Amino acid sequence: MSAEATIEEYYDALRAGEPLAAFFAADALVKFGIGERLEGSDGIAAGLREQTRTTEDWIVESHDLRVMEEGEWAWFADDVRMAWDDIESDEHHDHRTRWSGGLRRTDDDWRFVGMHVSAPGDS
Repeated sequence: MSAEATIEEYYDALRAGEPLAAFFAADALVKFGIGERLEGSDGIAAGLREQTRTTEDWIVESHDLRVMEEGEWAWFADDVRMAWDDIESDEHHDHRTRWSGGLRRTDDDWRFVGMHVSAPGDS
């Protein structure tokens, strides 16, 4: 599987409300989301479990995915519309976001080693 296919599979899993931690390397450093910072593989896994537990009805629309692979490393950037419902606060969220990050090949799979998601105007 290519790095690009892994990213698209991650988007599909996010839409479907499936577990996401397996997409990250065991030694993943950090995942930045809108308003959050998850550090280390345990922190990333816990944050993603909580996200899956407390959200539903995801829309993930990729508008400009660009991926570069070189050897066992890959990096990417994308403009993504993300929308979801928070089932605890009963709020709907809808954002145009920018994604970037790095992946490392492990055997036949790619795993994220870092990811950054931001919305224009984030502070």
